[in-house]
Amino acid sequence: MQVRDYNGTGQWSADSVLDRYRSYAQEIGTLLDKNLEPEKHTEGSVTWIYPIMDAVIAAIGRADKACIAIGIEFIEEDQHFPFGRILKSNTARALRRAELSPEQVERVRERVVRMLLAGSVPREFKEYSKLLRRIGLGSWWPAIEQQIDRENPYVMRYYNYLRKYCSRPCEPAKT
Repeated sequence: MQVRDYNGTGQWSADSVLDRYRSYAQEIGTLLDKNLEPEKHTEGSVTWIYPIMDAVIAAIGRADKACIAIGIEFIEEDQHFPFGRILKSNTARALRRAELSPEQVERVRERVVRMLLAGSVPREFKEYSKLLRRIGLGSWWPAIEQQIDRENPYVMRYYNYLRKYCSRPCEPAKT
């Protein structure tokens, strides 16, 4: 039997994500989501195991606080993943609709602003910038103004987006 596991390795393996999920759920005091498993498909002698992050993203949509914590960790991760672009975009989209704690909001702000200032604007950054628009920039606007690479057209696209949709300092969007 051949197994094609599309989950990450180390802390992003399906087992590690499930272990962290159980730990966070216990810490927060929430019930475990029984649907939190990677999707599997078997055809002949080949089994495909798809990323568990699909299930985590769905649970974020159901307001699972433990999955929200994992989702924030996921967008903070620099490691590359199979299907990473779509998974990270979908994670940011789900987090945009989630209720985040003040500490989680600040972690997202810091991650996204630091990526922008470093000139790291992958395709999923479009969803990251929408998430930032939703939660607001807090006190990060002066840092952006001073440190932005004005010669990088990709960075400037998102700088202009944030300038257009966020007042100084950026206030969270109305939901």
